[in-house]
Amino acid sequence: MNIPQMLKALIGANSISSVLPSVDQGNRTVIDLLASWLTDAGFRTEIMPLADPRKANLIATLGSGPGGLVLSGHTDTVPCDDNLWRHDPFALTERDNRFYGLGTSDMKGFFALAIEAARSFTAKDLQQPLIILATADEESSMAGARALVEAGVPRARCAVIGEPTGLKPINMHKGIMVEKLVIQGRSGHSSDPALGANAMHTLQQVLTELMGLQQELKARYRDPLFAVDYPTLNLGCVHGGDNPNRICGHCELGFEIRPLPGMDMSELQALLERRLLPLGGHAGTQVTLSHYQVPAFSAANTTDLVAVCEKLTGHSAETVAFATEAPYLHELGMDVVVLGPGDIDQAHQPDEYLALERINPMVETLRALIRHYCL
Repeated sequence: MNIPQMLKALIGANSISSVLPSVDQGNRTVIDLLASWLTDAGFRTEIMPLADPRKANLIATLGSGPGGLVLSGHTDTVPCDDNLWRHDPFALTERDNRFYGLGTSDMKGFFALAIEAARSFTAKDLQQPLIILATADEESSMAGARALVEAGVPRARCAVIGEPTGLKPINMHKGIMVEKLVIQGRSGHSSDPALGANAMHTLQQVLTELMGLQQELKARYRDPLFAVDYPTLNLGCVHGGDNPNRICGHCELGFEIRPLPGMDMSELQALLERRLLPLGGHAGTQVTLSHYQVPAFSAANTTDLVAVCEKLTGHSAETVAFATEAPYLHELGMDVVVLGPGDIDQAHQPDEYLALERINPMVETLRALIRHYCL
């Protein structure tokens, strides 16, 4: 299959992952497609099932030996609102020198280009292995990446993650802490406030505290390497109550913090708990906090992989504010660079696209990386 045919099949396979169970889908169709194509290309393929039987990782290896190169990406996409798209998000559309479709940029498109690059080589060509790694649930829980760390696989010298970076190498990114705050009160008739405990009143205190913390973090931490050079705190969503004439008995707030490299995320989590959990006590409400986090990532500018990617692309290594699976592959002992053909401005947007002019440069860059690290 050629690149457009592979893209068409990948985009047509719904692999949305979401924290909302009603929206969440599996990724096995994508994993099975990739496994079939890579088996045909001479790779040894291992499918790693996750706890959810609809989901799995794929580790496909060409050649053998120590070291080698991993080309890695996630197979899931974010949810989408079909009504905001001019094109069917699950059908590949070519128009205006672009391929449109959900995941073309972030980041199913990378797999088609990685497979095309890999087809230039056979196992007997390689002195060190080439590994194509496909993961699940990067957009929701990082369950796929966490499973790899727990299993201690794969092992290689270097890894390139094909997230959308505009063909620029990225060696540093912020972390992310996604927080779910729940306020449990007691509902009652609104004619008498004493009949209940209003969760929304406590929410007002929580929001005031978070807005203050937002300014404190901005004043305390800076890194000039980032375009947004301070840790951000975003209030993302809120849900609560059910009717104007009832005391609000339950409220939920979703927010996130994006820490800079070097910030201690466990200390930041403890700070949130100290500042927020006591707020409901005096009003008869209870505040709880749950979270998941992706660590910040920082690779030395002096690594061979950074130098090779800078030479091949003609761009110096940069930083980004979005999080990736880089810290998990780094934990497995690899040098990691994030480098892909898409643009982050297209990710998570209606009418997501991959510019056709990015395809050949990315394929040639990947071929050069394979020659450098595997031949």
